[in-house]
Amino acid sequence: MFVRARIVPVLGFVIFVMVALAGARFASESASASTELGGTVYWSDGDSGRLSDGTKFRLHGVDAPETGSMKQRGGANCEAERELGYEAKAAATELTRGREVFVTKVMGRDRYGRNVVSLSLDGKDVAGLLVNGGTHQQWDYDGGEAKPDWCAAAGSGNLRAAP
Repeated sequence: MFVRARIVPVLGFVIFVMVALAGARFASESASASTELGGTVYWSDGDSGRLSDGTKFRLHGVDAPETGSMKQRGGANCEAERELGYEAKAAATELTRGREVFVTKVMGRDRYGRNVVSLSLDGKDVAGLLVNGGTHQQWDYDGGEAKPDWCAAAGSGNLRAAP
């Protein structure tokens, strides 16, 4: 009984310190990211990719159609979405090709471990530029908004072609 009385508080303290250190690391990483991250963007699809230092990111506040196969989890829901997805990726690539982007805000991490970020290019919001170009849609996933239905949008003709 005496051993248990001594070990439990020590174990609790060790766990507390480990959690505090992990939280401090994440907080400092998020705080410094907005000023240190930037450079060239390598797009995986229309709304996510890597920065030149290898940092994986997801663009905040927008959605692009999926480019993955309809057979894979998280892939496109129809062939029209895949085609729109390639257009969205091409638009994002062309917008940022050879230009330096800056991370203006890091909102945290998504379920895949990517930094959810706002990017700027020449002082303009990259997500807003892509939405205005017609290849992306605004998406408030933080607020629980449903993911855009790209198959329905493609069928209705509500999307403009990539610039």
